[in-house]
Amino acid sequence: MKSVVDVANWFLSKESMTHKKIQKLCYYAQAWYCALYDGTPLFKEEIQAWVHGPVAPSLYPYFADYRWNEIPRIESNEGSFTEEELDVLEAVYLTYGGFTGDQLESLTHSEDPWIIARGELKPWETSREVISHASMREYYSKKYEEAQND
Repeated sequence: MKSVVDVANWFLSKESMTHKKIQKLCYYAQAWYCALYDGTPLFKEEIQAWVHGPVAPSLYPYFADYRWNEIPRIESNEGSFTEEELDVLEAVYLTYGGFTGDQLESLTHSEDPWIIARGELKPWETSREVISHASMREYYSKKYEEAQND
């Protein structure tokens, strides 16, 4: 199984981006992989429902020094992924890669997995609640089915 750092580095091989954006792309990669592969996670690390959207806490220290600045693009690491994993990563990048970190934050704030994990918390209250693989699978599986029926 891959790590969230492997996934982040894959996205960073495509372009430089902010820490917020890389966190949200990793979330979407995990969510869609869970949806398409019956709840199987792409990476082992958990994702929590933080104030600014889904965050993999274990990824945070790798890029924290960049703060709001862009993290530089890196060399490709595609050889370490399976064909299925690459298919999901490519689809996520094609779908969400054109958005800014702030736009992705807004999008995740409108979707059930983050909303459910946050529960009754106020928008500014901190949270370490985990966004479950089951919640991701359920929500994004429905989105996938709806798209197939359109």
